[in-house]
Amino acid sequence: KILSAPDIRVEPSCVRVPVMVGHGIAATMYFDRPLDVGEAKEILGGAPGAQLWDDARVPTPLDSAGIDDALIGRVRPTVGEPGGISLWVVADNLRKGAALNAVQIAEVVLSA
Repeated sequence: KILSAPDIRVEPSCVRVPVMVGHGIAATMYFDRPLDVGEAKEILGGAPGAQLWDDARVPTPLDSAGIDDALIGRVRPTVGEPGGISLWVVADNLRKGAALNAVQIAEVVLSA
């Protein structure tokens, strides 16, 4: 919706729980070609503004409180239709929201 790219297949689920700070999303994504978990983790691990939690810990909103990065965990292959990935992401909604994202996107665009 934000990218105005209707061909990107994403199936998000928002999880709302009563916390002081933070939000989370469980997302399933498919791309123009199959993507395995190893490649997804390699890409996500190097993404600016993100931290890949590639161990048994699952990031929570409390873990994201007070930092700008989004925390990504539970990266796994899709179950129903192979070739995609599912993951869990949390972020501090007071820091990583529309305003900070707009600034960070502008920085990338201007540096290109």
